[in-house]
Amino acid sequence: MANEFNANDIFEIAIKIEQNGAIFYRDAAKLMEEEKHKQFLLELASMEDDHEATFANMQKELKDKEAFPTTFDPDDENALYLKALADTRIFFEKEQPDNSFKGILSTAIQAEKDSIAFYLGIKELVPAKFGQSKIEDIIKEEMSHIRLLADKLTE
Repeated sequence: MANEFNANDIFEIAIKIEQNGAIFYRDAAKLMEEEKHKQFLLELASMEDDHEATFANMQKELKDKEAFPTTFDPDDENALYLKALADTRIFFEKEQPDNSFKGILSTAIQAEKDSIAFYLGIKELVPAKFGQSKIEDIIKEEMSHIRLLADKLTE
């Protein structure tokens, strides 16, 4: 039988992805010589921090059934699996052609797209009664990042 995840599990991964994103943007800012590029990347890191707090608050507001474990998992392997995905696939292991501002923005856009694809796929593993609709809120937050990054890239 396949494992099912609840909304609480997904918020755990969403928080980790936002933490990874903030690290990515802060590290990228250190590579920038132009102050305006550095400041933009630091603002993005701050937005990731804000999204992390948003997701943590959303997680706290989950109903009991949305946070209730759906499978017997005494070693917490579901959470470890999701954490490993976040740590290795989203904001990490990206092909980055260079450390230019445009290169970093392109990498960030791809990471945001990957996170949306992840959430769309994982949403199907969360039964409606366990908070599937909450995953839509995460997806909307990530889509706002892509719009912001794309606008900056086309400037």
